[in-house]
Order: sequence, then structure tokens, then C-alpha cells
Amino acid sequence: MTHFQQLYYTSCEHGLSGFSGFQFNAVSAGVTAETRHAVEALAGYEPPRSLAESDTPELLERCPVNLCYRPYDREGRRATALCVRYVGRDSARRFGNYFAHALHSEDFAATGGGTLAIELWNSPVWTRAVSPSTELPVLAAPAPGPLGVRAVSEFLRGHPHTARLPELLAAVFAALTEHGSVVVVDRSTERIAHWFAAVSYLLPPPLARGLSFATYVFRPARSRLHLIGTVPEAQLAFGPDDEAAYTVFDFSRGVFPDVPVGDLVRLLTRIGVGSVRPVWSWTADYARGGEETADDWHAPVAAAAASGGLTITAADAHAVIDWLAGADHLGARRAAVAADIHRRHRDLDDSRLTVLSAAAKAGGDTAVHQEIEGKLHASRMRAYTAAAEDAAEPVPITEPTARERATALWERLLETEVRTARERTRLLLWALGARLPVPPEVMARETLTLAHTLLGAAAPAPRFRHEVAELLRVLPVMRTSLASAVEEALARRAGQEQLFSQFPAELLHEDDLAGRPLLLEHHLRARAEREPSNTVPLMFKILKIRGRASPDEELLRGLWRQPSRVWNHREATRIAMELPTSGPVDEAVGEWFDRALGQDVEDEDTLGACLDLCHVLSHPARFAWLPPSAGERVRITLGLADVLRHALEATELVVAFTIPETGLWAAPRALKRLYLVPAMLDLPADVGRLRRLLTELDHRCLDGYLSAVHHRATRGERVDDIVLGHVATVVTLPAGARLSQAQEETAAVIRAHPAAHWPLPDLIRLEHVVRPHQAGLADHYAGAADARRPGTRGPARRIPLLGRRVRPGAAAPPDAAPPDNPRKRKGR
Repeated sequence: MTHFQQLYYTSCEHGLSGFSGFQFNAVSAGVTAETRHAVEALAGYEPPRSLAESDTPELLERCPVNLCYRPYDREGRRATALCVRYVGRDSARRFGNYFAHALHSEDFAATGGGTLAIELWNSPVWTRAVSPSTELPVLAAPAPGPLGVRAVSEFLRGHPHTARLPELLAAVFAALTEHGSVVVVDRSTERIAHWFAAVSYLLPPPLARGLSFATYVFRPARSRLHLIGTVPEAQLAFGPDDEAAYTVFDFSRGVFPDVPVGDLVRLLTRIGVGSVRPVWSWTADYARGGEETADDWHAPVAAAAASGGLTITAADAHAVIDWLAGADHLGARRAAVAADIHRRHRDLDDSRLTVLSAAAKAGGDTAVHQEIEGKLHASRMRAYTAAAEDAAEPVPITEPTARERATALWERLLETEVRTARERTRLLLWALGARLPVPPEVMARETLTLAHTLLGAAAPAPRFRHEVAELLRVLPVMRTSLASAVEEALARRAGQEQLFSQFPAELLHEDDLAGRPLLLEHHLRARAEREPSNTVPLMFKILKIRGRASPDEELLRGLWRQPSRVWNHREATRIAMELPTSGPVDEAVGEWFDRALGQDVEDEDTLGACLDLCHVLSHPARFAWLPPSAGERVRITLGLADVLRHALEATELVVAFTIPETGLWAAPRALKRLYLVPAMLDLPADVGRLRRLLTELDHRCLDGYLSAVHHRATRGERVDDIVLGHVATVVTLPAGARLSQAQEETAAVIRAHPAAHWPLPDLIRLEHVVRPHQAGLADHYAGAADARRPGTRGPARRIPLLGRRVRPGAAAPPDAAPPDNPRKRKGR
């Protein structure tokens, strides 16, 4: 449809309804019932109370005019515009009549020649006179009114609240995309129309065509249009459910809402109503189509503005760059956009420069692409050299021109900017990662300089260690340079061996020092300090370098510095096994074995290692290395271990271990502490001999023995001959035995337990074993046995009670057991 249909709606005597009253006075041919219903809904008019009874031309001109526009789709193609004026009385002389003149088109923008609906304000097309005929002609494009860009610009310059235009525009954007309505209050609908025009000019044209509005509504709460105008006399009462849906800008009272303003709105209002129309023309070349929100429009508008020479902010430029990566619809224009942004915004970060570089390349602008790439290489190189948090790892540069420029920049940075060893290391790594064609002589010179610098570095950070290690891994010349630097330092000044106990000598490998025996030995010594568990094999490597079979005191002290210049048992065993037995060893070796043998032994694992060492040293050739004290230790230790393995009776063990504690060194003491009592309890006991020798054990071993016998005697199992012998040994201990009070109490419990708890056969066996050594106690056990035999009605005979209380001052009967003290037993 390339024309406008017209519709008149008012209260009149003649119209389409056939009777007087509000009706369509006249319409164009082809107007649908749907259009008539829409116009009837929009045409309602309620004047301000103060002007409701206006009937003179002067008063009627003061009444608000409602220019209303309603699109029926998002693009505003099918739309209706109408102008509603108050006409006072109807033909029956009643107040409240109004006249609505509507224009409807199925392609409003095309039919209007691009005229915006708001530009029809005060257009000569509008009438307020009824038609004598019910049919109206269709119209071609109506002439716009006096409201245009210049008029709106002058209005904004003179209005006291022009600064609120960004918030108003932002609110309209929100209404268009998030639903809701914006209410504008001002002293006249003329002023309101200017606000609406300002917003319409600043909106993207597709959104402006989809913006519904009414310049005057007496009760805004009843309207759902995007933009609603009203005057101060109107009723602005919104219900609780409606308040969130309406954003009110009261320009008459200077009351405004708090509306967040986005970057696009700032850009558009900065461009201004007077300059924005060409920007929208340019934007058509950048928009993809389908943009809806302010965020969608921001980048295309900013790109168009930049292309037209307008100034855009950093936020605008960033929006363009973020959008540019996916703006493949631009084709070759992408390169122009990239060039505009790069030329005017020199403080972009690498990520955005990368996008611009790709856009320039995609758009075919090689010069801009290479210029940006050069800047990127410089930025990335500096960031990587400085170990910045956002530094990216280097990637190979394949384009010849870029490689040449990057290499020149790298050499310049190396000569003028890098200051520290770490910066130099990272710059070398960057060149390797980017695969720059650095001349070999330059790389050799720089790595040697770095190597000399590294020799003075102390306690570097772990990250720096890792970087140097990586440089050494990928750059063989660096390994050679580092070895040469160390050798030069050693040759220049004696006493520099500590270089190999510091960073970076730890990064060298043995292969790097081939043919440099002095360096290699110092390197191995430094490794031993860093890797104590590998000291033994490193020592033999040093001996091989020296061409010697045995270490001397200086080498041993140099390798075993901490914590106490002594081999542990396993180290000593390994050394003993690897030293050749066919020839002599240095005297210091025997002394070191002596110290190893004399170490404390606290647990079974250490004791096992010590016994292994003694067995290895017992070999005649190795035994000859030892000083007399060490040989004696080996002999005693192996002798005691042999007794523990081969003794046939417990008394043999007691005899073997009856050595003063002060006369035992670590290993025999550990054998005694860890294995003597368990070994005794595994062997039969000669009760007569063992009861006499038992108290020769030291206090701790005797405690352990009594506790073990107590456990076996009271665990409720059948008593074998070995347990029987040890129980008999304890219960027949002489009354004068040197026992502590706790030991006497343990012996008393063992003495009392069989009579009450042992099975009868075991009790009888115990009586027979005990009788040769302590008849009174045997009688006690016999009496207890008799009392437990079936058919016994009482004691067969009177016997002394075991553990009876002795009157104070009276002597205990011969062979009587010590008194039993239940309280003390309970408290143990």
C-alpha cells in the first residue's frame, strides 16, 4: 500500500453509524474493521479540568494536542498516526467533544517518504472539521510540520533540563527492549512533542519507527504506549502494581528518576540531534540487521561515527573491537574500521590489538596488519621479559617482514632495556619461542654474559630457577657458556668451589662438564650437598675421576658435612661392599666405619641395618680396615646375635647378656632391649639356674621378663612346658631376691593365679616343678588341686595360705610368698 487511508472520529450527527454521537464521521475506502477499532481505542480524549468547558477558539487552542502513533510490528511498517484535538461542544451543545484525524498505512515509512511520525506534529494535513461525506480520499505522503532537527536543537539549547536527555533516551531504550512506558510531563504538548522528537532522532531509525507514543494522555496509567506525554494537571496516580512499569520524567517540576545510562546513549547524546542523522546513514553500512538492544547498536554506531571522523571514547572503541571479531558481514570494511580505531586509540591492550590485527588482515590491509603486529610483538616481548601477570607465551613468527622487525626489536631490547639476569633469561626464551633468526654468535655472546651474571645470583626464586632450567634445556650453547663461565671463575680466583653449591651450577649435567675433571668433581660435591641420599654413588664417581680406590679424610669431610660428619649404617654397608678388598684403604675409612658402628640404635630397622654392616665388615679383608675398637664392636655384636639365634635354653641368654650396661655400646644394648626377653620366652627354662641368675638382669629387662611371663600365665590358654618353666622360675624366686616393689607385686600375681585359674592338670604339673625349689609353695598348689578334685568335701590338709597377711613386726615364714596387695594391683 503506497498511500495513507484517512479516518475521522468525533461526536457528530451524520456518520457511519447512522445516528448522532461519537462515531466515524468518514473513512477512506478499504479501511478494515480492525483499523477502525484501533483508531477508536486510541482516539479517546479527556481534557484537563481547567479547560473542559473551553468553547472559544482562543481557549480551544490552549488545550493539549495528542499526536498519537501506534506501530503494529517492531519495524513500524504497518502503523497508524492520529491527531486528536479538543473541540469543546458537540452538535447538541454538550462539552467533551474531540476530533480525531487518523492516517493508516501498511508501509508507513515508505508511504511517508521516511518521515517520522513525530514530524507530523502541527502538519497541515491534520483537520478538525467533520466531512459532509462519509468517504474520504486516500493521501500520498503528507507534508511534515515545523518540528525538525533545527527546531529540536534550538529547543534543547533553551530548556533548563536538557542535561536529562541521556536518562530519557536510556529509559526509552529500556521501554523498547524490556517493556514498560516512559511518561514525560511538561507545561505544554508543544514542549512534549519536542522531547519526543529529540528521542526519535537519537534512536536507531528501526527503533524510532517502532516507538509508540502519545503526546497527551490525561490518565497515563491507562496507556501502554512506549512514550506518554501529559501536562501538570493530569492524574499521575499509579497503582502499586503499575509503578514499576512507568518511568516518569517531570520536566515541569524538575523531578526525574535515576536511570542508568549506557555507552551508546552517551555516544548518541554526545553526537547530538543536529549531527546524528548522517551517522544513522553511515551506520546502515555497518549494522548486520536484527539489532535490538542498545548493546547491539553500540558497536555499529561507534564504528560509523569513527569512519565519519567523529571522536569516540575508549569505551566506544572497545565495544567496536569486541564486535569486530565476529563482524564478518563487513567484508573489506573491517580493515578500515581496524585502521580507524588503531590510528586514534594508541593505548589498547594486546587482546584488542590482536583483534584489530586479524580484522586488518581479513580486510586485506597488509600495511595496517603488519603495523599492529609489530606493536603486538613489542608489547608481548616486553611483558614476557618483565614477567607480567598477563604475559603470553611466545609463539612462532612466520611472516618474513614480521620476523625481521621482531628480531631488530629483540636486539634493541637486549642492548638498551634489560637490566637483570631474569629479564635477560626471559628475553632469550622469547626469542627461542618466537623462532627469531638470531645470529649464533649473538646468542653465544648473550648466553655467556648471562652465565657470568648467574654465577653471582644467590637464592633465586623457584620460578627463575625453572626459567633458567628451560633455557638450558632448549639452548645447548647456554650449557657450554655456563660451564665456561664457572671454569673462568675458578681459574681467576682460588676458593670459588662454593659456586657449585649454589644456583645455577645445579642446573648443569655431568655430560656438560666432560673433559673438565675439576669442574666435574666440584659439581658432584655440590650435588651431594643437595642430594644427601645420593652421596655414596657420587663419592665413587669422584674417586673414578681422581683415579683412586679409597677416599681420604678431606673428601669424606667435604661430602658428609651435615648433620654430623658420619655415615649412617646403610651408607657404611654400601661403601664397605663397593670398596675393593684387594688392597689397602685410607686410614680415615676405618675411623669412619668406627663412628658409623658407634651410632645410636633406637629401633628394629636401624638395628637390622647395623647388623648388616657388622656382617659385611666381618669379612677378613674388611675387618683388617678397622681400628681395634671397631673390630671389638663387630665381634661383640655378632657374638650376641649368634647367641640369640642358637641358644637352647633361656639361661644361656641371661649369661651372655650379663654385661654391665656401661660396657655395652649401641647395637648390643639394642639387641638386649629389643630381642632378649622375647628370645628367653621362646626357650625352655632351667628353673634352678634361671631363678638364681634372673636378678642379674638389668631393671628394664627384668620388668619386661616379668610382664611377659604374667601375660602368658594369665591369658587363659593351656600351659605348655616352656611357659610352665618360666612361671615356675618366677614363683620360686628366693624371698631375698632384689626386686622392686612393682616387680614383687607382679611376681605375687603370677604366684597366686595358677591356684585359682589354671586347669587342674596344669596346676598339678606346676606343683611337681616347684616342689624341688620351694616345698611350701608346692604344698599350697597341691592343696588347691585337692580342693578342686571331684568328691572333695573340704581341704585334705592344712597348708600355709599364699599371700596371708603377716602381723606387723613378725617374721614371714620361710619360703612364703610375698603378701598380695589387691589395692596396689588394682592401681597398677
